Amino acid sequence: MKHTVPHTLGKEKAQKVTRAAFDASVARFQDYGARCNWLSDDRAEVFFSAKGINLTAQVTVRENSIEVDMDVPFFFKPFRKVAMTRIDEEIHKWIGKAERGEVG
Repeated sequence: MKHTVPHTLGKEKAQKVTRAAFDASVARFQDYGARCNWLSDDRAEVFFSAKGINLTAQVTVRENSIEVDMDVPFFFKPFRKVAMTRIDEEIHKWIGKAERGEVG
């Protein structure tokens, strides 16, 4: 399931904001085995485990967008819209922080 969130931060600032967001999320969701593995400056894999089901997402930071591609197991497909809405809200929250100068 792919989702794109536009931004006006530029790539470098968006990368800093995305890293800060992941650091905060990994700390907040430690009970769910949350972890983030940066593959390059602009690509990361994010992992969570819920009810014994592993969720993986690939995130790519671009000049004008942040792209999320999440592998959704069959049993979670009914909840994918809810999951993407939550991810979208979280990304927008961090973009707003960056725009206000609170991050990056």
